[in-house]
Amino acid sequence: MSAFDVVVLGGGTAGVHVATEVARGGKSVALVEAGLIGGESPYLACLPSNSLLLSAGRGEAWEDAVARRDEVTGGLDDSGLAQRLAEAGVTVIRGTGRITDPATVSVDAVPVSVGAGTTLTYSDLVIATGCEPVAPPIEGLSDIPAWTTAEGLCSPDLPRRLIVLGGGPAGCELAQIYAAFGSQVTLIEAEPGLLAGEPAFVGEILAAALRRAGVEIFLGSPATKAERTPDGLTLALEDGTRIDADRLLLATGRRPRLTGLGLDALGITVTPGQALPTTTSCQVPGTEHVWAAGDVTGITHTHASRYQAGVVAANICGQPREADYSAIPRCVFTTPSVYAVGERARAGLATARVSLSEVTRGQLGPDDLGCLELYAADGVLAGAVAVGPDAATWMAEVTLAIRAKIPVTILADVVHAFPTYGEALQVAFRELARADQTEKGIGPLSELDMETPEDDAIEQHTEVVADEAVTVTRRDLPFDVDEADAAEQARSVGFDDDDYR
Repeated sequence: MSAFDVVVLGGGTAGVHVATEVARGGKSVALVEAGLIGGESPYLACLPSNSLLLSAGRGEAWEDAVARRDEVTGGLDDSGLAQRLAEAGVTVIRGTGRITDPATVSVDAVPVSVGAGTTLTYSDLVIATGCEPVAPPIEGLSDIPAWTTAEGLCSPDLPRRLIVLGGGPAGCELAQIYAAFGSQVTLIEAEPGLLAGEPAFVGEILAAALRRAGVEIFLGSPATKAERTPDGLTLALEDGTRIDADRLLLATGRRPRLTGLGLDALGITVTPGQALPTTTSCQVPGTEHVWAAGDVTGITHTHASRYQAGVVAANICGQPREADYSAIPRCVFTTPSVYAVGERARAGLATARVSLSEVTRGQLGPDDLGCLELYAADGVLAGAVAVGPDAATWMAEVTLAIRAKIPVTILADVVHAFPTYGEALQVAFRELARADQTEKGIGPLSELDMETPEDDAIEQHTEVVADEAVTVTRRDLPFDVDEADAAEQARSVGFDDDDYR
């Protein structure tokens, strides 16, 4: 039996960060993981997906894209990360942990494991076991060639015909990846639109982009039956549609991985498929020294896992801290990309929508670039969603604005560089500020405050153009000027009436 201050069950993003931070804080820590140290994100999810999407955007061949993906993910070799954990003072135990009583974890060995098959005692327990894919109830599904999203992101194969089942973030990214490299892709979503959790316009713009890339999309009709055929498989939809393919990729959601953990030994009862509840300090309710972080809590974003890990580590180390989930970004890295944060659209929120084509930067690009919506409550920004080119880069300021509860009247006065997509935010902020001031009976913002970059450019152009009737009066300069040099500069620089920058 080995005694530790902290035992962490799960070595994904959350588990690794908790273990590292509490070890740095002077605690003895054991991390138990049967799979890849680091979890799926660096090997089988976020990094390989983004690597393939970038390769597709650069027009690389599939073989080159796969080689680059394997380089980025380290060939699914987690030994480097395991070594860094050991150097930080964390004891890594490869195995599956099960809680046997409120202070003990039993570890079952995995093949070629060192330190497994032992019993660990702890003062604090962290549950960070992540999540697992969910297969939909489709007749015959087990008899056909099917991938999970993880398998689809680590395979060297490029199917000639691929069905992607599920129109959420993972399904949309994978559909775009395989279509870009030449697969005949069919995307099926049981809901009426893609990215069903976001406003309808987001899914509509993304669906149009995927269709332009060659993806065939079926919406509003779930799959009911799968059959193996001599050439691959056939998938039948509820509306009678039948689709042939060589492989099926399941992107139909995930659930917290809690089965077999022995939570009943702690008096914790969780409905199958449901997340582990936590307080704002990431503590499991009804317990004193049991914490949870990452996908197991139902917040399935890598950046949120890191954030929760920091909260847990701080509390274990005696530095009280609470989590604030008001500004957790939600991203889809397709082209165009999607970035959402904070509250979703609902009754009672002031809303401002702006098309990217309304700003100068948008007019320089292709048609139908995308748009954004901002939501405010009581004069404070509460949520946002945007779909457009590299949306995460010019929407990041919104995350700070929501987290810091900055009034829209202040945001409306922020200067955005010209010409950038950020100017769309400026337009939306000012629309929300108008609505807020009107509601409070203050009156509209001044015309000067509402001047747009285009208005400013015209004004500058008008002021600079010479008028033959205007007499220019020479002013004495506060320093000596070499007249010959000044004349030479005037000739070499000149002035272009069209240059208003």
